[in-house]
Amino acid sequence: MLVSGNGSNLQSFIDAGRDPTYPCTVAAVISNKAGVRSLERARRAGIVTEVLDHKAFADREAFDAELARRIDAHSPDLVILAGFMRILTPGFVRHYAGRLLNIHPSLLPLHPGLHTHQRALAAGDAEHGATVHFVTETLDGGPAIVQARVAVLPGDTPETLAARVLEREHLIYPLAARLYAEGRLCLQCGQATLDGSPLPAHGMPLDA
Repeated sequence: MLVSGNGSNLQSFIDAGRDPTYPCTVAAVISNKAGVRSLERARRAGIVTEVLDHKAFADREAFDAELARRIDAHSPDLVILAGFMRILTPGFVRHYAGRLLNIHPSLLPLHPGLHTHQRALAAGDAEHGATVHFVTETLDGGPAIVQARVAVLPGDTPETLAARVLEREHLIYPLAARLYAEGRLCLQCGQATLDGSPLPAHGMPLDA
């Protein structure tokens, strides 16, 4: 898992792993920033941690090459972005094609990029939410796997809306990893498939 900050989505995987039937184990947590809470969460759970400071590299390509080397040393089946605040190079994304997941706090394709909660409120959206998707070279544009929706309530602020969305993130991200680990989810010809059938463009709804 690649992290840069607080690590609440990392914690959702740690919590899911307490269930003996959950098929995923976090092999390592790598952060591009030292001293973040994600690293503390991982260490408390007995997970290997590493820090790779992107500022120590001349460019994105050099950083991503070393990051890939560090990741591959753990031989992971899946690489999960959990608040990793770096735009990844095309070469890195291609290297992990079909086994690189991200979660985005909006109902993609709505509101890619930053400040999604403010933008959802400014747009007058009736619903907001989060999307787990395969990572491709298009930022926040990879095939959707699963989505969770929350109603936008009167009087919502970006903070209150973000808090409700985050609760749903903690459900759908471990779910997507479970489906992958069970061999049910894969990326085929640029499309997310579940049990051999293409998923809808917006992914599977959480309550499906």
